[in-house]
Amino acid sequence: MPHGGAWLAIAALIIGTAAIAGSHPVSADNAIPRDGANAAPYRWQLPRGFPTPAVPADNPMSEAKVALGGRLFFEPRLSVTGRSSCASCHDPARSFSDGRPVAVGATGEALPHNALALVNVAYNISFGWTKRTVRSLEAQMLEPLLNQHPVELGVAGREAALGAALGADPAYAAAFAAAYPGNAAPVSFEHMVKAIAAFERTLISGRSPFDRYVFDGEHEALSPEAKRGMALFFSSRVGCSGCHSGFNFAGNWRDSQGETGPPSFARNGASEEAVRVPTLRNIALTAPYMHDGRFATLEAVLEHYSDLALHAGAAGGRHHDRRLPRSVLTPAERADLIAFLSSLTDESFVRRFASEH
Repeated sequence: MPHGGAWLAIAALIIGTAAIAGSHPVSADNAIPRDGANAAPYRWQLPRGFPTPAVPADNPMSEAKVALGGRLFFEPRLSVTGRSSCASCHDPARSFSDGRPVAVGATGEALPHNALALVNVAYNISFGWTKRTVRSLEAQMLEPLLNQHPVELGVAGREAALGAALGADPAYAAAFAAAYPGNAAPVSFEHMVKAIAAFERTLISGRSPFDRYVFDGEHEALSPEAKRGMALFFSSRVGCSGCHSGFNFAGNWRDSQGETGPPSFARNGASEEAVRVPTLRNIALTAPYMHDGRFATLEAVLEHYSDLALHAGAAGGRHHDRRLPRSVLTPAERADLIAFLSSLTDESFVRRFASEH
C-alpha cells in the first residue's frame, strides 16, 4: 500500500473530488417533473473509493433509462445521414474518444476540437473543451444533436420525425415506455436526451493498476517504474498534479498554449479560447492528445512540456506557469512518468463495453 506522504496526497485528492461531485446542481423541488421516477432505480456499482455521482432531480437514474440511453448512443438513425452515432466520436474501445486529431461530424465536416473521452464524465462540473457554462450532461447533449455550424449529428429540424421513426419501431416503443412509465408520450426528443445523459453517467472507470494499488492495497499492481513516475507526477518539480488533480486526474481551465489566464485572451497570436484540463484516466487509449490533437504520443506531450521548462524565462519567451515543469526531465524520468500514466488505464472498462456493444 502507499506510504506516508503518498497516502496523504491520495486522501486529499479523494476528499477534493468528492466535494466537487457533491456540488452538482440537484434540486429537491417536488414541482420539478421527474421523468422516469417510477421506473426501477439504477443500481450503481462503483469502484472502491468513488462517491455516488450527483444526478439532476428532473432526470433520475433507472435501469430502463440507462438501457435505452445505451441503445440510443449507438443508434445511427440519430444522424442526418443515418450512418453516424454518438459512438462515432466516442468509441468504447478508445475509452469513448475517437483517435482523430479533431472530431468529424456526420456530414464529414471537421469539428473545432479533439473528441473528449467520456470516461467518468459523471464527476464533471462542466462539459466540453471551451464552454464553462454547460453544467449538465443533458445540456451538453444538445450540442452534438443540434449544432449546425458545424453539423455534428444533424438532428436540428428533425426532432419530430426522429421521434416518429423510433416510436414506430416496436423495440424502441417498448424501451421508451419502460424508461418513462405512465408518461402519455414517452417517445420524445427530450426523453432521448435524458436517456443518453443517464447512460453517459454510468461510464465510470476505476479499476486501473493505480486504483488497485491505492484503493485495494495491491502492492504489485504498480511496477517500480510506475511508482517512481507517480512520485514525479505529484512532485512540485514536475507539477503534473497541479492541473490534473482529483481522483479523475482532471482540472478546470487553462489557455490553449498551456498557460493560465482569464477566460478569453490571446498571447503570441494563439487561440483566444480557454480550454479545460482533460482527464488522464485511460490515457493510453485516447491518443492523439491536447484540445487540437497535435501530439500523437505521450512522449511528444512530455517533450512539449520539457521544452516549455527549457525555455522558461528566456528572452522573448512565454511567461512560465509555476504549475508547469521547472526542469527538463531525463530520459529515465520520462520513461518512469509514462509508466505511471499508463497505469491509469483500466482495461476492464474497455472490455465491459466491448462485450455489451
